[in-house]
Amino acid sequence: MLTGLHLAVIGGDARQLEIIRRLTELDAKLSLIGFEQLDHAFSGAVKEKIDEVDFSIVDTIILPVAGTGLDGQVDTIFSNEKVFLSEEILLETPSHCTVYSGITNSYLSGITKKADRRLVQLFQRDDVAIYNSIPTVEGTIMMAIHHTDFTIHGSNVLVLGLGRVGMTVARTFDALGAYVKVGARKTEHIARITEMSLTPFQLKNLEEHVRDVDICINTIPHMIVTASVISKMPPHTLIIDLASKPGGTDFRYAEKRGIKALLAPSLPGIVAPRTAGQILANVLSRVLQEDLQSRKG
Repeated sequence: MLTGLHLAVIGGDARQLEIIRRLTELDAKLSLIGFEQLDHAFSGAVKEKIDEVDFSIVDTIILPVAGTGLDGQVDTIFSNEKVFLSEEILLETPSHCTVYSGITNSYLSGITKKADRRLVQLFQRDDVAIYNSIPTVEGTIMMAIHHTDFTIHGSNVLVLGLGRVGMTVARTFDALGAYVKVGARKTEHIARITEMSLTPFQLKNLEEHVRDVDICINTIPHMIVTASVISKMPPHTLIIDLASKPGGTDFRYAEKRGIKALLAPSLPGIVAPRTAGQILANVLSRVLQEDLQSRKG
């Protein structure tokens, strides 16, 4: 239980509703900021504007998956008002206050460091990333079907990266009957790709492997699908970039060449917000209970 814990949930999309629901069930006290247009009411949760919250008694701040923008603005789809998280707000909180976000950027990392408040990126956790790979791959399949005029079965699919998302994507497209090649740099990843009965290749040789590709799925958050790589692709190739913004694809050149390239970094929240929210809610509630017990101990 989270009895006695005061949490501030700032902004977010439908995933946050599952988090709010779970935390109120655990008897936490919640201040909901950026939820004025939300019709649903949660017992133990109060809708407030950010300048109405007494942050001196807030134990935890929960941000959306994207955290903040580079100007400090927090996405609030349930409000028309702009909400900003600042260093001044963090300095009002108790020294033990922890900020939870999916990912971070230079702004969010900077203000938490200056205010000496702990920042936890939930998407750096293996459990969250692996669970999230499930709705991610379902969304990728949906996009592949919607944006092509051929079947996945029998198509040539390139998956770039064998991380937690790349592994699930590669395995699933293989199960759908595609001919899957996976590009990686680490020798252990090459070995794992071989063990999975897929075709491995070194990313340094990417240009040699795109000449007959039908669907290219990138999971690497660095520029990997360059103009030079795209120039070697067939005109019908579909590029789906799952890496965090700005992705790893030269979208400008893809458009110039007439190749469809889609940036889709937040598929879980789009195709399955309820499941994606439950994943975050389960992990977050467990982490909060551990933190609470640690403080009491």
